[in-house]
Amino acid sequence: MLAALLVVLAVVMMVAISIGAVTIPLGDVWRIVLHHLGGGGATGDPALDQIVWNFRTPRVVLAAVAGAGLAVSGAILQSVVANPLADPIVLGFSYGASLGAVIVITLATGASLGGLGVSSAAFLGALAAGALVFVLGQRKGRLAPTRLVLSGVAIGYVFLSATSFLQLLATPTELRTTMFWMLGSVAGAKWDQLPLVSTVVLTTTVLLALFGRRLNALLAGDESATALGVDVHRLRALMLVLASLLTGAVTAVAGGIGFVGLMIPHLVRLTTGADHRRLIPQSALVGAIYLVVVDLLSRSVNRPNELPLGILTALFGAPFFLWLLRRNKSLDTV
Repeated sequence: MLAALLVVLAVVMMVAISIGAVTIPLGDVWRIVLHHLGGGGATGDPALDQIVWNFRTPRVVLAAVAGAGLAVSGAILQSVVANPLADPIVLGFSYGASLGAVIVITLATGASLGGLGVSSAAFLGALAAGALVFVLGQRKGRLAPTRLVLSGVAIGYVFLSATSFLQLLATPTELRTTMFWMLGSVAGAKWDQLPLVSTVVLTTTVLLALFGRRLNALLAGDESATALGVDVHRLRALMLVLASLLTGAVTAVAGGIGFVGLMIPHLVRLTTGADHRRLIPQSALVGAIYLVVVDLLSRSVNRPNELPLGILTALFGAPFFLWLLRRNKSLDTV
């Protein structure tokens, strides 16, 4: 399954690079990409090389990385809080990142506030939201799943209201920029943005996969997990930190993109089950494929204008989730 998903991801990425205002044959795309990866051969037309390597490829790679990170974050949060509705938005992480970015955009004189850039502020905002959820989600010194969700929802609304207030103070230009952080986009992606977020997503995904057995134990309940030798409180705390790190890294470069972390893990569970040793890597790959396709649609359905990614992910995610609610009777108890 992993090999098949990797092949599908590679094909989808090549197609996404090929399609745009100027459609480039797949053969030329492959030759240019292979040349820059050290595979030799001539790149051909310098204009095509510029379009493929400097404009489209970073965008497609960022979409794949962001989709993988959000999907893995959602899968972990749903297990940690024992709630199928959990995702980075429900727990307030994405709203915290958006608030951090909007603070810099609306209050800074230039591109930074006190030396803090927009991306850095978004990252810190997500971590701040995660810290607040961690503190408020505890009961008698231990993390309680229900309190985590309720704390996340409350914190998310507080951050969202603060963001809305700052938008009222923004100029038209600033307001347009803030929409990026509220709805998400990978337009304008650059190569220098990719190393950090790619490293965070890849490293965190591998680390989470190594915790697969312990996360599986959580599915049986806290008492059973404890009987199996799992420190439930410490595991939840670590998973919460890693999920906020993932969300912050992705949101810092791609803005707030909803429904990926909610939808993709459920889709993977429907096909391969809930074993986290398979769920985490497959969610990463399916999330990457999904967001690459969504980004391709965002710049294709209304040319030459582009739609924010959050609009399409909500358009696709909401009907899917309603179908899931009707199909899965176990959700009736949530």
